[in-house]
Amino acid sequence: MNPIEERIENLRNELREHNYNYYVLDNATISDYEFDVKLKELQELEAKHPEFFDANSPTQRVGGEVTKNFETIPHEHRMYSLDNSYSKEDLLDWEKRIKKLVDGEVQYTCELKYDGASISLTYENGKLVKAVTRGDGFQGDNVTANVKTIKSVPLQLKGDYPEKFDIRGEIVLPFEGFNKMNEERIEIGEEPYRNPRNTASGSLKLQDSAEVAKRPLECLLYNLTGSNLGIKTQFESLKKAREWGFKVPDAATLAHSIDEVLEFVDYWNTHRHNLPYETDGVVIKVNSLQQQEELGYTAKAPRWAMAYKFKAEQVSTKLNSITYQVGRTGAITPVANLEPVELAGTTVKRASLHNADQIAKLDIRVGDEVYVEKGGEIIPKILGVDLTKRPSGSVPTTYINHCPECHTELVREEGEAQHYCPNYNGCNPQIIGRIQHFISRKAMDIEGLGGETVALLVNEGLITNYSDLYELKKEQVIPLERMAEKSADNLIQGIEKSKTIPFERVLYALGIRYVGETVAKKLARHYKSIDAIAHASEEALVNVDEIGVKIAESVSAFFASTENVFIVNRLKEFGVQLEMSEEELVGKTNKLEGLSIVISGVFESLSRDELKKLIEDNGGKVSSSISSKTSFIVAGANMGPSKKEKAEKLNIELINEYQFLQKLNI
Repeated sequence: MNPIEERIENLRNELREHNYNYYVLDNATISDYEFDVKLKELQELEAKHPEFFDANSPTQRVGGEVTKNFETIPHEHRMYSLDNSYSKEDLLDWEKRIKKLVDGEVQYTCELKYDGASISLTYENGKLVKAVTRGDGFQGDNVTANVKTIKSVPLQLKGDYPEKFDIRGEIVLPFEGFNKMNEERIEIGEEPYRNPRNTASGSLKLQDSAEVAKRPLECLLYNLTGSNLGIKTQFESLKKAREWGFKVPDAATLAHSIDEVLEFVDYWNTHRHNLPYETDGVVIKVNSLQQQEELGYTAKAPRWAMAYKFKAEQVSTKLNSITYQVGRTGAITPVANLEPVELAGTTVKRASLHNADQIAKLDIRVGDEVYVEKGGEIIPKILGVDLTKRPSGSVPTTYINHCPECHTELVREEGEAQHYCPNYNGCNPQIIGRIQHFISRKAMDIEGLGGETVALLVNEGLITNYSDLYELKKEQVIPLERMAEKSADNLIQGIEKSKTIPFERVLYALGIRYVGETVAKKLARHYKSIDAIAHASEEALVNVDEIGVKIAESVSAFFASTENVFIVNRLKEFGVQLEMSEEELVGKTNKLEGLSIVISGVFESLSRDELKKLIEDNGGKVSSSISSKTSFIVAGANMGPSKKEKAEKLNIELINEYQFLQKLNI
């Protein structure tokens, strides 16, 4: 290494260490002036010697890169959301469910739930290579240039870090920095920002990274994700992350029982107001990563973690009117239109009243003073009425009996909480809602086409159902409001590209009532084509794993409609994937059909996810608990003794991973 390159490397290492001491440890070891002198020397050396450029040099934190459009990229490991609890009883119930599914002592890592913008950072060979927002959990926006400006995000790690991993956390704006930003805005006559969370989230999407660099954002990390990380517990992962250079809050603690978890919750319920950041609860995680694997995930959240939300803020305000919205399934939702009120950092003007029963239960009336809460500090809800302030002459609310949009008489089926508009093909909000669902990210993911454009296309008479999208021409959409030539090209290309979306997502996109992502996947994998599903009887549908009577009736009713069959046939003609492709069918068999299989223990040749995929690809069902319905158990090392005992009692076969592969002839 020549002397100049050596000096550059030494300066980079020195500055990284000082940066870590100041922004992560909150323990400055040199003055700001000394830091700036070293940084300036490094900038001058790098400018003179571009051959030694390093994207992760401390000089790159000042920003300057401009991003016009943030690229959407998939997460290598899905970012799940968390199940919420609002009472100690909820946590005790959660513990009972865990104890039924795993053997041995269960310890918990308790962490504070910081209220910011979720982020996933990818590191390779100790260098930050990617920063992606949560998005929908499956894919998010690439905001690497902006995140590199955040001083508490290490660009180069230290210590014994793995070769490649993701680390998840929250980008937050401390109160002190937020207040200072607002003081400066007020001073120049601009509107202050509403709250730290939204300001942090908005900062990540600023086009100029130099502007992001001016904001006092911090990044608090809490979860490592990847393969072969050499870590056995969540608490150990936090310790390791700190050693590698990440800012990991030190409030986290290891609890040996649910009683200790509740002590942690009680302590922070009162002490959270002394913290420098916004918090909205506590996250409790099963500490053992092996037990986490055993517990697995539901369709939306890990079974091994629970968020305990602190009691939400409440205010009272006047109910000005009740209006009614029509959803894509025809469900009617009453909406309370409120006198605007400040609540948990945002202005609340509307709240859901859910259904006729809720209105009757609260005896809520126009003109009432109502108590409003942000449930989970996100969705406003009405808790009750201040009867002492009810105006004289107040009239009880009469629920509507005709659709507010198409005036069709509403129906309410027995056992249903909501009223429905039955005018499936003639009610505009239902038509628009179904098409908006069809184009959404988890469904057909049609780029260049948003909800507002869908409404315009329907209102202009250019489409009446989602199959009409595939007949749209560029010249038809250009005259639409806010539609330029480039936008029109993107829209038509996005529609064409959607023809490659796999069958299980197309099935979800059709918007059949009760057929969500998980059910669509089950039906697609079982029947392999839309025709097979359309011709299946209700009795046959109910026999498919996890398909109940309600879903079976809904699927049958969908295909009993000649209008729906016509639309599906048109999609087929346009080349939309309405059966599993040959590539998707490779490795898929019915060898394990009808079998319920439990995976337990640690494996040598396959990961738990690989085993799970093999079971599902061959028609089997992966169950998390042993019962008389369990067909057999794929058992690895460290399988819990109580599980073994239960298996023996029920006379359930235990096989190892190699015997399982032999069953499949692999």
